[in-house]
Amino acid sequence: MNIALIAHDKKKDDMIRLAVQFKEILSKHTLYATGTTGTLVMGETGLCINRMKSGPLGGDQQIGAMIAANELDLIIFLRDPLTAQPHEPDVSALLRLCDVQNIPLATNMASGAVMLEAIGRGALDWRMKINPLYS
Repeated sequence: MNIALIAHDKKKDDMIRLAVQFKEILSKHTLYATGTTGTLVMGETGLCINRMKSGPLGGDQQIGAMIAANELDLIIFLRDPLTAQPHEPDVSALLRLCDVQNIPLATNMASGAVMLEAIGRGALDWRMKINPLYS
């Protein structure tokens, strides 16, 4: 499965904690992330991550293009709903694209943990059946 990781500035530590906790599951999949988030997660976990540009430079839009092309199977976007800065990615466009393509999108640590647990149990294998990318 292809998994994308995005985190607002104040949520990057949470993304690192999530990645450390689920390192074994994440290591079995192809990972993508916006630049800074990817660098931080790789540094703490040693996971191999395909890094896009940082969010302010269009990394979220690069991931959005992958969603539109149905090339991702799960997005974990840890967003800061209270103090997000103007330069940080906006989840609303990605959420719409995920709904169009039936791609699960987790927006906080709890939903991210549930999704990663589900992947670990094979519960998201249905994406493999309906996604033409895997046909």
